[in-house]
Amino acid sequence: MLKLRLRRMGAKRQPSYRIVVAESSSPRDGRFIETVGIYNPKTQPMTLRIETERVQHWLGNGAQPTDTVRSLLVRAGILEGRISKESAAEGYTVEPPQRGKETEVMPAHGGPAAE
Repeated sequence: MLKLRLRRMGAKRQPSYRIVVAESSSPRDGRFIETVGIYNPKTQPMTLRIETERVQHWLGNGAQPTDTVRSLLVRAGILEGRISKESAAEGYTVEPPQRGKETEVMPAHGGPAAE
């Protein structure tokens, strides 16, 4: 079974992740098929770039996202979940892709917790 999951990169205490398509039986940092995005929770604001066309392609071909990747895809507005596309758009700014493939999500002024 194919999974969309995080592959840990970076140094000690400075993790950054690549969102990859991998076989579920392969190790976390092992073999993968394709890189479809990056995620860095340590930057202010956090960095999330996703190639939406490739993610939709793999989801259409039966790849299953892990729980963490699913929440990132919901936050980016690619999937619907507990956070709807409208509420994700209210709390985060989606910038136009740099090369036509990537989407960057960054907190807007005030953020979702500034109520």
